[in-house]
Amino acid sequence: MRTADSTFGNGKPAPRVLVDADGCPVVDETVSVARQFGVECLLFCDTAHEYKKDGAKTLVFSKGPDSVDFGLVNMVRPGDIVVTQDYGLATLCLARSARVIDQNGMEYTSANIDSLLEARHFAKKVRRGGGRLKGPPKRTPQQDEVFVRTLVRMLERR
Repeated sequence: MRTADSTFGNGKPAPRVLVDADGCPVVDETVSVARQFGVECLLFCDTAHEYKKDGAKTLVFSKGPDSVDFGLVNMVRPGDIVVTQDYGLATLCLARSARVIDQNGMEYTSANIDSLLEARHFAKKVRRGGGRLKGPPKRTPQQDEVFVRTLVRMLERR
């Protein structure tokens, strides 16, 4: 098992797990898995959602539109794993060669991000036009299990 600040044999830094923690329902699971694999876990939040978790470093940003997202993007490195439910942030992290996963265990890729962004744009147009969309169903323990399995698989493939 590697320590959080170790490097690979090729001199590249070991991947980290970066969490867009504002409103993230799997912060505890993420910290636990990162600790299990001995990788550094960074929690990004604003002043309204400060987290203190053993095994993770919390980075707090001023409250404001996208301040946390920009802070995370500025710190992400190729090979890092980012946990977010924000498609825009996912796109920026993919562009920096990070691997990105959502709270339900879906991995964002260059193959699926465009269709996700398109669906988000369509939903925004519907809402602007006065339409309503059904929200997500209540979170289940099975979603947490799928998330953990996917994160473990991603860390095993590092």
